[in-house]
Amino acid sequence: MDRDHTAPDRARPAGAIAPSTVRAVFAADGYRLVVWLFLRLLGLIYAAAFASLAVQIQALAGSEGIRPITEQLALAEERFGALRFLHYPSLFWLNASDASLLTVSWGGALLGLLLAPGRNDRTLLILLYGFYLSLFHAGQMFTNFQWDYLLLEAGFLAILLPGGTKVAVWLFRLLLFKLRFLSGLAKVISGDEGWRQLTALQHYFETQPLPHVGSWHAHHLPDWLLRIGTGGTLFVELIVPFFFLLPRRFRHAAAWLTILWQLLIIATSNHNFVNLLTIALCLFLFDDRAVSRVLPRRIAGWALTRSPLPAQPGRLAAAIGVAAALVLVPASLVSAAEMLGREPIPTLSSWLERIEPLRIANRYHVFPSIDTERYSVQVEVSLTGQDWVSLDWRYAPDDPRRITPFIVPHQPRLDWQLWFVPKGPVFLRDFETLLTRLREGSPAVTRLLAEAPFGDQPPKLFRIRVYRYRFATPRERIKQGVWWVREDQGPFWPLAELARR
Repeated sequence: MDRDHTAPDRARPAGAIAPSTVRAVFAADGYRLVVWLFLRLLGLIYAAAFASLAVQIQALAGSEGIRPITEQLALAEERFGALRFLHYPSLFWLNASDASLLTVSWGGALLGLLLAPGRNDRTLLILLYGFYLSLFHAGQMFTNFQWDYLLLEAGFLAILLPGGTKVAVWLFRLLLFKLRFLSGLAKVISGDEGWRQLTALQHYFETQPLPHVGSWHAHHLPDWLLRIGTGGTLFVELIVPFFFLLPRRFRHAAAWLTILWQLLIIATSNHNFVNLLTIALCLFLFDDRAVSRVLPRRIAGWALTRSPLPAQPGRLAAAIGVAAALVLVPASLVSAAEMLGREPIPTLSSWLERIEPLRIANRYHVFPSIDTERYSVQVEVSLTGQDWVSLDWRYAPDDPRRITPFIVPHQPRLDWQLWFVPKGPVFLRDFETLLTRLREGSPAVTRLLAEAPFGDQPPKLFRIRVYRYRFATPRERIKQGVWWVREDQGPFWPLAELARR
């Protein structure tokens, strides 16, 4: 006789979920499984982002780092006074020691790992957001990137998910729409010829910050295929996002196309965790019925017992979701309008500035322009001025015989910033401070190098030259064993005097 699923199942373990409930969820267009799966992925991404910062944060913001956080806090207190906590929200107001930086970094990584299988989601999510926001401000130029904004905005929205409503789901869809569409829009309005003439990918793989082996292979694809890839990128960023807002069949197609594009980027670029987070955000274009088709039934049933999203959300959760939407949606629209108009909107920009330190409503413009040539600085050091040795960056291209390894989801912040040095003055002050710290023998900064040039003895003299790099051809790769071919462009004049100080 068939079991009566309306009757209690006395043999079912405590906390287990009825098979009929699992089947009902599989047939519904709810988001309990979606939310559960997203939070697990977000926990892993958080853990990777925190761990990546943990091995660098002392060199970036420590007492002997390039931009010590104690100096940043002193400037914030001098400028903002009693309002400093609003303009510079950070846990490091309590303690700004090197130990605190490491505690927050490794503590965040641990919290992310706890979130991955955890149940007390909201508490963990609040802590994770607060920890990463603190490190974001501590890192200054080194953490001022689109992916840091994205993780903070997604992390803030995730706080609304436990016990939340479909409003939170729609806010995540809005975030994904902003990320993709504004990135495409930025490419169009930048006036960059590479995007207009569909030649961007003929240069992008070679000139991006930290290309790996996949980048080298992609660079040597036929030009016609690279043009198709450039046009495809514009299509995926400008057209596909509008399908996010349509009925489920269109959303699903848009999600899979977006996921495919992110996987192609991962295969050809070292872009830390941003592509993984974008893939995770695509979950909100699906529903439980769609997720159940790829998630094993046993795992789905186990997940439902731990999902932070109830079958019927409470009134308080619904009110919080609506309140967040009333702030975030207008802020996103104003931010996009300012980006399109290329100037602030006088009556509204001050409102955006008030919430900007929280990074909960951002604009996105990933790679709006593409360099056609790659220039890199090479630092040579000496103890006496007689024998000069080149600094060996851990990840940034230097030795033509080596290429950056595949390091996703890690982002080496210093090596990434070195990409900006030949472009202009944006990173020049920090670059000079970096060399000063190396001269002083800062252990934290020296550890960012692949190898200390003189062991425990810090270098005394520096000279900097600029090189133009290009990928070696397949023939050059086979005959000479090199990944890069470089040409000496002469001294790096902004810091040409450094060797004589």
